[in-house]
Amino acid sequence: MKRRDMLKLAAMTAALLTTTALMTTGNAYAQDKKWKIGFSQVTTIEPWRAQFNKDILAEAAKHPEVELIITDGEDKTEKQVADVENLIRQEVDALLVSPKESAGLTGVVQQAIDAKIPVFVLDRNVDTKDYTQFVGGDNALIGRAAGEYAVELLGGKGKAAGNVVEIWGGMGTQPAHDRHDGFHEFTDKEPGIKYLLDQQSGDWKQDQAYNLMANALKSNEKIDLVYGHNDPMAYGAYLAAKDVGREKDIKFIGIDGLPNEGVQMVNKGELTATFTYVTPGAEGLRQAIKFLNGEKVEKTITLPTEKITKENAAKVLKDNGL
Repeated sequence: MKRRDMLKLAAMTAALLTTTALMTTGNAYAQDKKWKIGFSQVTTIEPWRAQFNKDILAEAAKHPEVELIITDGEDKTEKQVADVENLIRQEVDALLVSPKESAGLTGVVQQAIDAKIPVFVLDRNVDTKDYTQFVGGDNALIGRAAGEYAVELLGGKGKAAGNVVEIWGGMGTQPAHDRHDGFHEFTDKEPGIKYLLDQQSGDWKQDQAYNLMANALKSNEKIDLVYGHNDPMAYGAYLAAKDVGREKDIKFIGIDGLPNEGVQMVNKGELTATFTYVTPGAEGLRQAIKFLNGEKVEKTITLPTEKITKENAAKVLKDNGL
C-alpha cells in the first residue's frame, strides 16, 4: 500500500474510533433511553466497514430512544466472540452482528438467541436460521452481474477470451464464496477465458491484493482482467500494475461502490467498474427498532445493487454531493 493511502486510512480509522467511543460511553443519558441495542462490528479499518459504522451512527442519531453500543472485533474472530458475549451479559434488548467468519460466530450468536435476545445478522450470515432477521446484499447476484460484465469486456458471449486474475475476500466468509460462484456462472461458460490464480485470498485488504497482483504480473506476460471481491483489492491490483506500467492493458472490476472510494476510482479511470454493495447498518438498526416496537419484520431483507462504470460514475458522485 502506498504511503498516502496508509495515511488516509489511518486518519479515517482514528476519526471513526473516536465517534464510536462517543456513542458507547455516553452513559450520562443512558437512563433516558428506551432500548439498548448492541452492534458487534468485525473491524473498523476497511473503508466499507468505516462507512457501515457511519451509516448506523447516522441512523441512531435519529432515534433518541435508542442507546447504541458498538464494539470493534479488530478483525479477529476471538475478539468478536468476546464482544458478543459481553453484549449478552449487558442484556441488550437487541443484538446486531456482522461476523468476520460465519462458522466462527455461529456459536455465540446462538447463545444470544438462547438468551431470548433478538438477533439481526448483517452482511455476512451465520450457520443457523434461528436469528430474527438477515439484512444484506445478494452477493451471488452481484457476482453474476460482475461475471456478465467481464464476459462483455472480454469479447461478448460465446466469443470472450482472456486471462483473468480473481482476488478473493476472506476464504471463511460466505460473501466471498457467493461473489466467486456468481461470477463463474457466466465466465465458466466461455472456453476462451483462463484463470491465472487458484483461490488466492487478499482478505479484503488493498495491500495484500497488491502483493498477489505483483506476483501474478511477474509470472504472466498477459493479464486482461482483474476481478477483486471488493474495491480496495481491485485498486491494490491496479496500483501493482501501474507500478510496472501495465495498468492500461488490464480491466479492473471491484465491488462495494462507495461514492468516495470505488465510484471515485471508476470516475478517474483506475477501475473499469464497481458494483454497489450498500452497507446494512442503517436498515439493520431501523429493523431492530421496528421489531422492538412490536412490529413484524421479514426474515430476510436484500439490499439493491447497481453497476457503476465511467458512463454513470460522475452522476453518482454528483448525487452524493461529491
